[in-house]
Amino acid sequence: MTENDLLWLPARELVELQRRREVSAREILDAHLAQIDAVNPKVNAIITLAEDRARELAARADAAAARGELLGPLHGLPVAHKDLAPTKGIRTTYGSPLYADHVPDHDALVVEQLVHAGAVTVGKTNVPEFGAGIQSTNELFGPTRNPYDLSLTAGGSSGGAAAAVATGMVALADGGDTGGSLRNPATFCNVVGLRPSVGSVPMWPAKDPFAPLSIQGPLGRTVDDVALQMAVLTRADPRSPWGLGDPSRFHAGLEGDFSDVPVAWSPDLGGQLAVDDAVRTAMDPVPGALAGISRKVGVAAPDMTGADEAFRTLRGWYRALNYGDRYAANPEVFGIRVRQDIENGLATTSAGLMRAHKLRGLLFQRFVEFTREYRYLVTVTTQVLPWSAEQLWPERIGHTRSENYLDCMRSMYWFTVLGVPALSVPAGFTADGLPVGVQIVGRSGDDLGVLRLARQIERTLGAGLRRPAVALPVTGAGSDGARVTGGGTDSGARIIGASTDGARVTG
Repeated sequence: MTENDLLWLPARELVELQRRREVSAREILDAHLAQIDAVNPKVNAIITLAEDRARELAARADAAAARGELLGPLHGLPVAHKDLAPTKGIRTTYGSPLYADHVPDHDALVVEQLVHAGAVTVGKTNVPEFGAGIQSTNELFGPTRNPYDLSLTAGGSSGGAAAAVATGMVALADGGDTGGSLRNPATFCNVVGLRPSVGSVPMWPAKDPFAPLSIQGPLGRTVDDVALQMAVLTRADPRSPWGLGDPSRFHAGLEGDFSDVPVAWSPDLGGQLAVDDAVRTAMDPVPGALAGISRKVGVAAPDMTGADEAFRTLRGWYRALNYGDRYAANPEVFGIRVRQDIENGLATTSAGLMRAHKLRGLLFQRFVEFTREYRYLVTVTTQVLPWSAEQLWPERIGHTRSENYLDCMRSMYWFTVLGVPALSVPAGFTADGLPVGVQIVGRSGDDLGVLRLARQIERTLGAGLRRPAVALPVTGAGSDGARVTGGGTDSGARIIGASTDGARVTG
C-alpha cells in the first residue's frame, strides 16, 4: 500500500488496518504530512501545523495498537481543528489580529472528544475573522483557495477544514455552523458537511451554553466518515446542557430502505430563493437519483416566511453577546463582516428579539406540518457557485444583486433557524468542473435518517469520488496564476499559512 492510498481510504478502513497491524498511525501521519507539504502552499487551508503534537499522538496510538488495543473509533486518524476552537499549546487566532499570538491553556470540548477517541491533531484550519463570512479569509493568513479552481474561494467559515479534507491533507475535520459554515464549504469543496440537530452536540467553552443558533459538527469525504465523527461528537458532557448521551446509534450502519418514504424536492424552495442558473443545471441529475431511491418524491417546499428576519436578528444579538466587549475596546481592528453583525446586534431592541423568537416558533410549527407529508426535503446547499478568492462575497445571486455576505446564505440559514439536521452531500459538477452539493433536511433529532438518505444519494450520484487535480500525484502548480504561499514560525508549531495582497503574517 502506497502513501497515496492512505490519503483516500475511508476512515473506518484506516482504523481497521491499524487494528490488524497492517499499517501504523505513524505511517498514516507521514503520508498526510507529505500531502500537506505538497498541497497546502497552493490552497492555504492549514494555517498552523502542529507536527510535534501529531507525532506524539501517533506514537500513543501505535503503542496502544501494540498492546492489542484501540484508543477509540478514530484511532490514528489525522484531523485538523477549526481555528475558532481553542487548542491547548497550539496557536488559536480566531482569524483576528487581536489573537495573532494567542496560545490557549485548554482544549475546546470538540478537540477533547476527537483526541480522546484516538484522533491525531495535525493543526488548525483557516477561517474568516471570528467565523463571520462565507469566504475563509482574514488579515493574518489571507484566503483559503478552492481545490477545484485555485482562483476561487473554498467557502466559509469552515473553508480551511473542507479544503483540507478534500485534498487528502487530513482524514477528518471539525467545523462549526451558524449560517451554513459546515454546509457551504462542503459543497464548494465536494465533501460532506453536517449541521447536526440543535441539542445533539455539546459545546464548550461558550458564553451562552444554551444558545441554539451555532453548533459544531463534522466534515468528511464520505457520509460514513461524517457518521463516524457523530458517534464521538454527540457524547454528553457535564459542561454543556446539550449532547445525546447515547451516540452508539451512529455505529448502527447507514443502510436503509427509502422506497416508501416521502421526499420533497425543490431546488429554489418553491420560488422563495434566488438560485444561479449554473447551480440549477448542475442539479439536473438529482430528481432522477431521488426517483430511484423513493417512489414518493414530490415537488414541494415549506413556507419559510419570517426565517430571514428571525435569523438575522438572532445572529446579530449573539454576535454582540460574544464579541461586543472586544468590539467596544478595539473597534478599529474588526473587519466589515463582523462589524456589521455586532452593530446589528447592539441595535436590537427587546421587541425585535421577541419578534424574532415568535417568528422562529411559527416557522418551526409550519415545518413540523410539512414533515408530516414529506419526511425529508432535498434542495440546493448554496444558491451560488464559488467566486473569486479575493472577494468577500459574490456580487449577484442569479439575477439579484447581493448587498452583504448573508444574502447568498439563505438556502442554509433558513434551516439553521429551525434547529433541524441539514447535510450537504456532493451531487454534481458544472460544465467548468466546479462541484455542487445538495442539502438534505430532516426532522429535529433525525440526524441518522438524514445520514442514511445522504448515503443513498452519495451512492447513486457518485460525485464525491471526483478528486481535485491539485491533490493528486504529479500535478503541476496552481491554476490561473494562484499564488504559492508560505509563512513564519511559532512556538511549538509551524505557521504555514500566508497572507495575500499585503495582508499581515505574524509569528
